[in-house]
Amino acid sequence: MHVLMFFLDGVGLGSEDADRNPFFRAHLPALRTILGGELPHLRRRRIEAANGICLPLDANLGVPGLPQSGTGQTALFTGKNGARLAGKHFGPHPYSTLRPVIAEHNIFKQFLQVGKKPAFANVFPQRFFDYLKSHPTRTSVTTFSCMASGVPLRVYADLEAGNGISADITAEGWKTLGHPDAGIISPQEAGRRLVALAREFDFVLFEYWRTDHAGHAQSMTEAVEALERFDGLLDGVVGALDGAPITVVMTSDHGNIEDLSTKTHTRHPVPLVVAGKDAARFASALSGRRRRSSLCDVTPAIVEWISPHTPSHT
Repeated sequence: MHVLMFFLDGVGLGSEDADRNPFFRAHLPALRTILGGELPHLRRRRIEAANGICLPLDANLGVPGLPQSGTGQTALFTGKNGARLAGKHFGPHPYSTLRPVIAEHNIFKQFLQVGKKPAFANVFPQRFFDYLKSHPTRTSVTTFSCMASGVPLRVYADLEAGNGISADITAEGWKTLGHPDAGIISPQEAGRRLVALAREFDFVLFEYWRTDHAGHAQSMTEAVEALERFDGLLDGVVGALDGAPITVVMTSDHGNIEDLSTKTHTRHPVPLVVAGKDAARFASALSGRRRRSSLCDVTPAIVEWISPHTPSHT
Protein backbone atom coordinates (compact mmCIF):
# COMPACT_ATOMS: atom_id res chain seq x y z
CA MET A 1 0.00 0.00 0.00
CA HIS A 2 1.23 3.49 -0.91
CA VAL A 3 0.23 6.89 0.52
CA LEU A 4 0.11 10.21 -1.31
CA MET A 5 -0.17 12.90 1.36
CA PHE A 6 -1.20 16.51 0.83
CA PHE A 7 -0.29 18.98 3.53
CA LEU A 8 -2.40 22.12 3.11
CA ASP A 9 -1.02 24.80 5.40
CA GLY A 10 -3.58 26.72 7.46
CA VAL A 11 -6.85 24.90 6.68
CA GLY A 12 -9.42 24.38 9.41
CA LEU A 13 -13.11 23.57 9.60
CA GLY A 14 -15.08 26.80 9.56
CA SER A 15 -18.69 27.89 9.41
CA GLU A 16 -20.93 27.21 6.45
CA ASP A 17 -20.73 30.88 5.47
CA ALA A 18 -19.63 31.94 1.99
CA ASP A 19 -18.89 35.47 3.22
CA ARG A 20 -16.21 34.21 5.63
CA ASN A 21 -15.28 30.73 4.50
CA PRO A 22 -13.90 30.49 0.93
CA PHE A 23 -14.61 26.77 0.80
CA PHE A 24 -18.26 27.75 0.32
CA ARG A 25 -17.43 30.42 -2.27
CA ALA A 26 -15.00 28.37 -4.38
CA HIS A 27 -15.89 25.85 -7.09
CA LEU A 28 -14.49 22.57 -5.76
CA PRO A 29 -15.96 19.71 -7.82
CA ALA A 30 -13.17 17.20 -7.14
CA LEU A 31 -13.32 17.59 -3.37
CA ARG A 32 -17.11 17.49 -3.41
CA THR A 33 -17.05 14.31 -5.52
CA ILE A 34 -14.75 12.62 -2.99
CA LEU A 35 -17.07 13.64 -0.14
CA GLY A 36 -20.37 12.74 -1.75
CA GLY A 37 -21.28 16.25 -2.87
CA GLU A 38 -20.70 17.81 0.55
CA LEU A 39 -18.05 19.95 2.19
CA PRO A 40 -17.13 19.69 5.88
CA HIS A 41 -17.78 22.53 8.31
CA LEU A 42 -18.12 23.03 12.05
CA ARG A 43 -21.63 21.55 12.15
CA ARG A 44 -20.73 18.71 9.75
CA ARG A 45 -17.28 17.67 10.88
CA ARG A 46 -17.43 14.04 9.82
CA ILE A 47 -18.46 12.90 6.35
CA GLU A 48 -18.53 9.31 5.15
CA ALA A 49 -19.11 8.92 1.41
CA ALA A 50 -18.55 6.21 -1.16
CA ASN A 51 -15.35 7.81 -2.49
CA GLY A 52 -13.84 9.24 0.66
CA ILE A 53 -14.11 10.20 4.30
CA CYS A 54 -13.50 13.38 6.31
CA LEU A 55 -12.61 13.31 10.01
CA PRO A 56 -11.89 16.27 12.34
CA LEU A 57 -8.49 16.46 14.02
CA ASP A 58 -7.70 18.46 17.14
CA ALA A 59 -4.97 21.01 16.39
CA ASN A 60 -4.93 22.63 19.84
CA LEU A 61 -3.06 19.69 21.42
CA GLY A 62 -4.11 20.54 24.97
CA VAL A 63 -2.16 23.81 25.00
CA PRO A 64 -3.72 27.31 25.40
CA GLY A 65 -3.34 29.91 22.67
CA LEU A 66 -3.51 29.82 18.90
CA PRO A 67 -1.89 26.84 17.17
CA GLN A 68 1.21 27.63 15.13
CA SER A 69 3.02 25.93 12.28
CA GLY A 70 6.26 24.92 14.00
CA THR A 71 4.66 22.97 16.82
CA GLY A 72 1.63 21.80 14.82
CA GLN A 73 3.75 20.40 12.02
CA THR A 74 5.99 18.71 14.56
CA ALA A 75 2.92 16.88 15.89
CA LEU A 76 1.67 16.11 12.39
CA PHE A 77 4.94 14.76 10.97
CA THR A 78 6.41 13.02 14.03
CA GLY A 79 3.46 11.93 16.16
CA LYS A 80 4.95 13.88 19.07
CA ASN A 81 2.99 16.70 20.72
CA GLY A 82 5.25 19.58 19.75
CA ALA A 83 3.20 22.23 21.55
CA ARG A 84 3.22 20.30 24.81
CA LEU A 85 6.93 19.52 24.54
CA ALA A 86 7.72 23.19 23.90
CA GLY A 87 5.25 24.36 26.54
CA LYS A 88 3.53 26.64 24.03
CA HIS A 89 2.42 26.96 20.42
CA PHE A 90 5.33 28.24 18.33
CA GLY A 91 6.03 29.04 14.69
CA PRO A 92 6.43 29.37 11.81
CA HIS A 93 9.71 27.48 12.23
CA PRO A 94 10.16 24.65 14.72
CA TYR A 95 11.10 25.58 18.27
CA SER A 96 14.82 25.00 18.94
CA THR A 97 14.23 22.23 21.48
CA LEU A 98 12.03 20.38 18.97
CA ARG A 99 14.68 20.07 16.27
CA PRO A 100 16.24 16.93 17.82
CA VAL A 101 12.75 15.43 18.17
CA ILE A 102 12.00 16.11 14.51
CA ALA A 103 15.39 14.78 13.41
CA GLU A 104 14.82 11.51 15.26
CA HIS A 105 11.11 10.87 14.76
CA ASN A 106 10.06 12.49 11.47
CA ILE A 107 7.92 10.45 9.12
CA PHE A 108 10.59 10.20 6.42
CA LYS A 109 13.10 8.70 8.83
CA GLN A 110 10.54 6.28 10.21
CA PHE A 111 9.93 4.90 6.74
CA LEU A 112 13.63 4.69 5.91
CA GLN A 113 14.24 2.71 9.10
CA VAL A 114 11.81 -0.01 7.99
CA GLY A 115 13.13 -0.17 4.44
CA LYS A 116 10.43 1.92 2.76
CA LYS A 117 10.95 4.64 0.13
CA PRO A 118 9.64 8.13 1.05
CA ALA A 119 9.78 11.24 -1.15
CA PHE A 120 9.07 14.95 -0.86
CA ALA A 121 7.51 16.09 -4.14
CA ASN A 122 8.06 19.86 -3.81
CA VAL A 123 10.70 21.42 -6.04
CA PHE A 124 12.89 24.21 -4.60
CA PRO A 125 14.63 27.08 -6.41
CA GLN A 126 18.34 27.82 -5.99
CA ARG A 127 17.57 30.91 -3.91
CA PHE A 128 16.09 28.61 -1.25
CA PHE A 129 19.38 26.73 -0.91
CA ASP A 130 21.31 30.01 -0.92
CA TYR A 131 19.09 31.28 1.90
CA LEU A 132 19.74 28.15 3.96
CA LYS A 133 23.47 28.79 3.94
CA SER A 134 23.01 31.94 6.03
CA HIS A 135 19.82 30.89 7.86
CA PRO A 136 20.25 27.16 8.56
CA THR A 137 17.62 27.02 11.33
CA ARG A 138 14.88 28.86 9.44
CA THR A 139 13.41 25.85 7.74
CA SER A 140 9.95 24.38 7.88
CA VAL A 141 9.40 21.09 9.67
CA THR A 142 9.04 19.31 6.33
CA THR A 143 12.27 20.55 4.78
CA PHE A 144 14.21 20.03 8.02
CA SER A 145 12.83 16.49 8.22
CA CYS A 146 14.18 15.74 4.76
CA MET A 147 17.55 17.29 5.49
CA ALA A 148 17.86 15.37 8.77
CA SER A 149 16.90 12.08 7.11
CA GLY A 150 18.86 12.30 3.88
CA VAL A 151 15.74 12.54 1.72
CA PRO A 152 16.68 14.67 -1.31
CA LEU A 153 15.11 18.08 -1.80
CA ARG A 154 14.12 18.38 -5.44
CA VAL A 155 15.60 21.04 -7.71
CA TYR A 156 14.71 22.70 -11.00
CA ALA A 157 16.02 19.77 -13.05
CA ASP A 158 13.41 17.59 -11.35
CA LEU A 159 10.70 20.06 -12.32
CA GLU A 160 11.85 20.00 -15.94
CA ALA A 161 11.91 16.20 -15.94
CA GLY A 162 8.43 15.93 -14.41
CA ASN A 163 9.79 14.29 -11.25
CA GLY A 164 8.36 16.86 -8.86
CA ILE A 165 6.01 19.82 -8.83
CA SER A 166 6.21 23.45 -7.85
CA ALA A 167 4.80 24.69 -4.56
CA ASP A 168 2.36 26.80 -6.59
CA ILE A 169 1.30 23.64 -8.51
CA THR A 170 1.45 25.11 -12.03
CA ALA A 171 5.06 26.42 -11.91
CA GLU A 172 3.97 29.89 -12.98
CA GLY A 173 6.11 31.44 -10.25
CA TRP A 174 9.36 30.03 -11.63
CA LYS A 175 9.45 32.74 -14.28
CA THR A 176 10.37 35.17 -11.48
CA LEU A 177 12.83 32.74 -9.88
CA GLY A 178 15.47 32.91 -12.57
CA HIS A 179 13.81 30.48 -14.98
CA PRO A 180 11.91 32.56 -17.57
CA ASP A 181 11.56 29.53 -19.85
CA ALA A 182 9.97 27.33 -17.19
CA GLY A 183 7.04 25.40 -18.60
CA ILE A 184 3.63 26.00 -17.05
CA ILE A 185 1.49 22.93 -16.48
CA SER A 186 -2.16 22.53 -15.58
CA PRO A 187 -3.16 21.56 -12.04
CA GLN A 188 -4.49 18.31 -13.48
CA GLU A 189 -1.10 17.48 -14.99
CA ALA A 190 0.54 18.23 -11.65
CA GLY A 191 -1.83 15.75 -10.04
CA ARG A 192 -0.97 13.08 -12.59
CA ARG A 193 2.73 13.61 -11.88
CA LEU A 194 2.14 13.11 -8.18
CA VAL A 195 0.35 9.83 -8.79
CA ALA A 196 3.30 8.68 -10.92
CA LEU A 197 5.61 9.45 -7.99
CA ALA A 198 3.27 7.64 -5.61
CA ARG A 199 3.49 4.52 -7.77
CA GLU A 200 7.29 4.67 -7.48
CA PHE A 201 7.60 5.56 -3.78
CA ASP A 202 5.84 4.13 -0.73
CA PHE A 203 5.11 7.58 0.71
CA VAL A 204 4.96 10.90 -1.15
CA LEU A 205 4.33 14.28 0.47
CA PHE A 206 3.31 17.51 -1.25
CA GLU A 207 3.14 20.74 0.74
CA TYR A 208 0.85 23.60 -0.34
CA TRP A 209 1.39 26.88 1.53
CA ARG A 210 -0.80 29.25 -0.49
CA THR A 211 -3.84 28.45 1.66
CA ASP A 212 -2.18 29.85 4.77
CA HIS A 213 -0.91 32.88 2.87
CA ALA A 214 -4.43 33.68 1.63
CA GLY A 215 -5.81 33.35 5.14
CA HIS A 216 -3.34 35.83 6.58
CA ALA A 217 -4.05 38.20 3.69
CA GLN A 218 -7.81 37.94 4.39
CA SER A 219 -8.28 37.92 0.63
CA MET A 220 -11.35 36.07 -0.62
CA THR A 221 -10.09 36.33 -4.20
CA GLU A 222 -6.71 34.83 -3.33
CA ALA A 223 -8.28 32.18 -1.12
CA VAL A 224 -10.75 31.03 -3.77
CA GLU A 225 -8.00 30.89 -6.39
CA ALA A 226 -5.72 28.87 -4.10
CA LEU A 227 -8.48 26.38 -3.28
CA GLU A 228 -9.65 26.00 -6.87
CA ARG A 229 -6.09 25.44 -8.07
CA PHE A 230 -5.63 22.69 -5.51
CA ASP A 231 -8.97 21.18 -6.49
CA GLY A 232 -7.74 20.97 -10.08
CA LEU A 233 -4.68 19.08 -8.84
CA LEU A 234 -6.97 16.79 -6.86
CA ASP A 235 -9.01 16.18 -10.01
CA GLY A 236 -5.83 15.07 -11.79
CA VAL A 237 -4.94 12.76 -8.92
CA VAL A 238 -8.33 11.06 -8.80
CA GLY A 239 -8.38 10.61 -12.55
CA ALA A 240 -4.95 8.98 -12.55
CA LEU A 241 -5.42 6.57 -9.64
CA ASP A 242 -7.17 3.95 -11.79
CA GLY A 243 -7.50 1.45 -8.96
CA ALA A 244 -3.86 1.73 -7.90
CA PRO A 245 -3.08 0.73 -4.29
CA ILE A 246 -2.64 4.38 -3.32
CA THR A 247 -4.41 6.05 -0.40
CA VAL A 248 -4.71 9.83 -0.63
CA VAL A 249 -4.49 11.69 2.68
CA MET A 250 -5.12 15.44 3.02
CA THR A 251 -4.79 17.45 6.21
CA SER A 252 -3.38 20.59 7.82
CA ASP A 253 -1.53 21.93 10.86
CA HIS A 254 -3.97 24.60 12.10
CA GLY A 255 -6.94 26.65 11.01
CA ASN A 256 -6.72 29.97 9.15
CA ILE A 257 -8.18 30.22 5.65
CA GLU A 258 -11.61 28.99 6.76
CA ASP A 259 -12.34 32.28 8.58
CA LEU A 260 -11.29 35.34 6.59
CA SER A 261 -12.84 37.65 9.18
CA THR A 262 -9.54 37.33 11.09
CA LYS A 263 -5.94 37.33 9.89
CA THR A 264 -4.77 35.11 12.74
CA HIS A 265 -4.85 31.36 13.06
CA THR A 266 -7.90 29.73 14.66
CA ARG A 267 -8.48 27.03 17.26
CA HIS A 268 -10.81 25.15 14.92
CA PRO A 269 -10.27 21.46 14.25
CA VAL A 270 -8.57 20.66 10.96
CA PRO A 271 -10.02 18.22 8.41
CA LEU A 272 -8.43 14.91 7.55
CA VAL A 273 -9.73 13.80 4.16
CA VAL A 274 -8.94 10.29 2.95
CA ALA A 275 -9.64 8.99 -0.55
CA GLY A 276 -8.53 6.18 -2.81
CA LYS A 277 -8.14 2.46 -2.25
CA ASP A 278 -9.29 1.34 1.20
CA ALA A 279 -9.89 4.92 2.38
CA ALA A 280 -12.61 3.80 4.78
CA ARG A 281 -10.36 1.21 6.37
CA PHE A 282 -7.54 3.72 6.84
CA ALA A 283 -9.87 6.30 8.37
CA SER A 284 -11.30 3.67 10.69
CA ALA A 285 -7.82 2.66 11.83
CA LEU A 286 -6.89 6.26 12.58
CA SER A 287 -10.09 7.17 14.41
CA GLY A 288 -9.81 3.95 16.38
CA ARG A 289 -6.57 5.09 17.97
CA ARG A 290 -8.44 7.21 20.50
CA ARG A 291 -11.85 8.79 21.05
CA ARG A 292 -10.74 12.18 19.77
CA SER A 293 -8.06 12.11 17.08
CA SER A 294 -5.43 14.84 16.88
CA LEU A 295 -2.51 15.87 14.70
CA CYS A 296 -0.38 13.42 16.71
CA ASP A 297 -2.27 10.43 15.29
CA VAL A 298 -1.55 10.99 11.60
CA THR A 299 2.07 9.85 11.28
CA PRO A 300 1.59 6.71 13.41
CA ALA A 301 -1.46 5.75 11.34
CA ILE A 302 0.33 6.25 8.01
CA VAL A 303 3.43 4.34 9.12
CA GLU A 304 1.32 1.44 10.37
CA TRP A 305 -0.74 1.53 7.18
CA ILE A 306 2.27 1.23 4.89
CA SER A 307 4.29 -1.04 7.18
CA PRO A 308 1.82 -3.25 9.10
CA HIS A 309 3.06 -4.59 12.42
CA THR A 310 5.85 -2.00 12.48
CA PRO A 311 5.21 0.32 15.44
CA SER A 312 5.58 4.05 14.82
CA HIS A 313 8.24 5.81 16.90
CA THR A 314 5.87 7.65 19.19
